[in-house]
Amino acid sequence: MKRAVSISLGSSKRDKKVTVKFKDEEILVERIGTDGDAEKARRMYLELDGKVDTFGVGGVDLYLRLDDREYPLHAALNLVSGVTKTPLCDGRGLKHTLERRVFVLAREQLGDVHFKQGFVPVAVDRLGLAQAVADVADKTVFGDLMVALGVPLPIYGIPAFKRVARIMLPFVSHFPLSMIFYGSDGAEHEPKYVKYFEESDLIAGDFLFMRKYMPARLDGKTVVTNTTTEENIELLKSRRVKTVITTTPRYEGRSFGTNMLEAALTAYAGKGRRLRDEELEGLIEEVGVRPGVVRM
Repeated sequence: MKRAVSISLGSSKRDKKVTVKFKDEEILVERIGTDGDAEKARRMYLELDGKVDTFGVGGVDLYLRLDDREYPLHAALNLVSGVTKTPLCDGRGLKHTLERRVFVLAREQLGDVHFKQGFVPVAVDRLGLAQAVADVADKTVFGDLMVALGVPLPIYGIPAFKRVARIMLPFVSHFPLSMIFYGSDGAEHEPKYVKYFEESDLIAGDFLFMRKYMPARLDGKTVVTNTTTEENIELLKSRRVKTVITTTPRYEGRSFGTNMLEAALTAYAGKGRRLRDEELEGLIEEVGVRPGVVRM
């Protein structure tokens, strides 16, 4: 059986091991958190290099993509330097294929959807999802300056976001690991930027960013996210969210990050390298990968 392992800087409380089946082939999928211990994560990458079929890189991105250009995150690349045998998957391929088409792929379950306003707390690492939100919302608000940098300025619309990103990304490329690590488990809860959560009927992005800042009530809203445990879904239900869409499928009550699913698909493909976007697009259709939809 092929084995895909995601080594994450995130919390070990969110660890999970399942067997997923793509057509007739089973893939052992395992997520291992290191609770923010970068040295431990690095040791594990080096120890398992060549012993597993693929790696998922969790908690950080290796590159951020804007249109046709990729910006390296040097601190994250240092984390995995020396890995030479096992392909590294940070999920950016699925962020620009699966997440870009989330509403199209979920149409059978959702029908055609339309929203008045979408709020994406942080979009710089998932431009595909940001574009998907913009396609179904009359107005889109991006919180990157607020949430990621503490600058209290919202960004309205994809064109404005891209202008800001082109300025920011060359600097973000050199940020230390402490500034690009998503966070351990989202246990912190400090409602902030509540206005944008409350005014938006669609909220999309990484769950940990949402968990940190979302208000106590999210009545009737649709949330698009991923990397959710059963407890996370219950939390959103308690906040009176109407519908949760996970961009990756749910396995045994858990949706994994794009890095883990991309690692699993890469293991299934068996090419011994990271897959190109068009190859991932083909696999999404070949094995029938679809977003998860939970109606509360």
